[in-house]
Amino acid sequence: MGREDDLGCGFTAAAKAAVDGVSVIAAVNRCATQNRMRLAFHFCLSIALGTVGSSISAAQDLRAPSAVTAGEAVTISTTGSGKATFYLVGPGVANKSEVSLGGEIALRSQDLRDAGQYFAILCSDSCHSASFYVMSAKPASLAFLVHPSRVPVAANDAVSGVALAFDRFGNLNLDPGTITFQLSAGKTSLLSRSVAAHDGIAWFRTTSGKSAGPLLVVASIGDLSARRNVQEVASEPCNLRITGQRTKDSLVVQTEPVHDCAGNPVPDGTIVSFTATDASGRSTVDAPIKRGIARAEIAASGPVVVSVASGVAMGNELRIGGGQ
Repeated sequence: MGREDDLGCGFTAAAKAAVDGVSVIAAVNRCATQNRMRLAFHFCLSIALGTVGSSISAAQDLRAPSAVTAGEAVTISTTGSGKATFYLVGPGVANKSEVSLGGEIALRSQDLRDAGQYFAILCSDSCHSASFYVMSAKPASLAFLVHPSRVPVAANDAVSGVALAFDRFGNLNLDPGTITFQLSAGKTSLLSRSVAAHDGIAWFRTTSGKSAGPLLVVASIGDLSARRNVQEVASEPCNLRITGQRTKDSLVVQTEPVHDCAGNPVPDGTIVSFTATDASGRSTVDAPIKRGIARAEIAASGPVVVSVASGVAMGNELRIGGGQ
């Protein structure tokens, strides 16, 4: 098998790696250290492409642009004369074409959509290579995640979000600039914070609002924005108060309307515990809040002391004498 056949065979393997979603560059990393020198890297690339017998040199016959924007068509200039074989290897692409030396090689925009490092290899009597980097285009969409979807009011550092900017080809923009986060409840603005993205990521963390209801969270950069909603709910019950009255065979007790410490009504279904202590001992009845009030009936005939609690909140004690 001749040198050109070896090259074609190596190129086929590289193309298959690209089709399978395996970067040729990643494959080359098996023989190149993480902090490899450019010459050593090109030598390893030649092994991956089956060009061990060829001459690899700095690209005096092949001049590639140092940086390209994703989706942008560019040209690579060559010197010399005659025919040559040109290979383009990069993230998601592995192309082979026949070209004429001394002219320019046009690279199609559709072959340069994925950000990352690309390698241009030109082979005639010997092989020459050059590399260039494709950068992401301007932001075209925002990926925005907010946690949690439901949060108690007035909870410290309870709401957080992270935003990432992508170009129209799905490449992460590593330097999109400043992303602005805004939080509002109804017409009330709770937060407006501009955050410089680092490695393409901007994030925030803040305290939830004081009123139950929907919390609107917006991330924006330029004319792009993404919106998320967080449901703020009442926190733990606060300042429980109970009243009661005796019936013929029992004691009926109930809370006043139950609110959290910010004054928000506690959701129905929240459990309130009533504890009665009399001469026969102690008994506890758990009752859910319904329409803002919890109510329970406790069997007691003599003097009794009733206390109330919900979660970590304690309420007043109610003392009722026998026969009342």
